Amino acid sequence: MFRDTSSCNTYNYGDAQYWDARYVQEGGSFDWYQRYSALRPFVRKYVPTTSRLLMVGCGNAVMSEDMVKDGYEDIINIDISSVAIEMMRKKYGNIPQLKYMQMDVRDMSFFPDESFDSVIDKGTLDSLMCGTDAPISSAQMLGEVSRLLKPGGTYMLITYGDPSARMPHLSRPVYNWKTVLYIIPRPGFKKLESCSSTTKSYLEPVPTTEKGLLPSDFVLEDPDSHFIYVCKKMDETELSKMPSYPLTNDVI
Repeated sequence: MFRDTSSCNTYNYGDAQYWDARYVQEGGSFDWYQRYSALRPFVRKYVPTTSRLLMVGCGNAVMSEDMVKDGYEDIINIDISSVAIEMMRKKYGNIPQLKYMQMDVRDMSFFPDESFDSVIDKGTLDSLMCGTDAPISSAQMLGEVSRLLKPGGTYMLITYGDPSARMPHLSRPVYNWKTVLYIIPRPGFKKLESCSSTTKSYLEPVPTTEKGLLPSDFVLEDPDSHFIYVCKKMDETELSKMPSYPLTNDVI
């Protein structure tokens, strides 16, 4: 579990000062990777509108606003940047379904255990994976997400990281997550006319290996696709049905 350098640059995306300066300079709004309109089928499938939802690394995105327009009733948005949070509080102060708090995802001890039905992450884990303390930071964040989820709750991760880069982090037994993978093309991607019309729908889960990886013969239609990991926190009944495997050298 090393630092993810596949889409990183010299910026420290895990640093509050970087984000404060960026939001002061840019202002406006920006949604990473995908807009809610593209993610809506997945969100509506796994996140009931009555869910108590935590949006981590909300930044100045309009996704939460779009979700409220779509019927979601209780979204708590957090970000490490106090500048972004203050901007969003001013913008959405009259919308009771949206609440904004400055917080580091690596330490969300403000919230008690099992506080949320769902957690959505659009690029926040990716930011930490670009930092110098990536293995520690990612483990701290995911540990907190797992702690905050109720049994049966879902953590939805939207990322550029393919399973070889993300599943080693998401599949740690301590989280008790059962993960389903979807792959969607980047916005504006045009399918080549030569591509087969029998290509599976983006709304269908992608089959993976026992370790959660893509099969060796799997070909991405869009090389710059985004990956959606839906991680369900198993309850006691589901955990009791999980097979147990003896420890081997490759997992110790």
